[in-house]
Amino acid sequence: MEEKAVITTDESPAAVGPYSQAIKYNGFVITSGQIPFTKDGELISDDIQEQTKQSLKNIENILTEVGSGVDQLIKCTIFISDMDDFSKVNQVYKDYLKKPYPARSCVEVSRLPKDVKIEIEAIASYED
Repeated sequence: MEEKAVITTDESPAAVGPYSQAIKYNGFVITSGQIPFTKDGELISDDIQEQTKQSLKNIENILTEVGSGVDQLIKCTIFISDMDDFSKVNQVYKDYLKKPYPARSCVEVSRLPKDVKIEIEAIASYED
């Protein structure tokens, strides 16, 4: 069994607390929640669709760092601040990812870090 390893990339925003961008362990990459900030730490937009795309891009950048990719996503958890945005999030998600889509949960929460509208965390597979 392999040791867990911290994954970081300068292509996604740095962790702003005591957590890692992602952990690689035993064939899996588990990302922390990715909010819609650019690699420079700036909010991409106030638009939910742009925020969704940036959050997914941040996940993709992390997965690329370990030789994985969005095609190897197994599970995503989406946190949104307004369930009325659900269909807009779905449209971006459907366009960004391809079938077979990963398993997914989507829940409305009362507030997200930095008052963004969305946060996405993911689990993917990788091969050494």
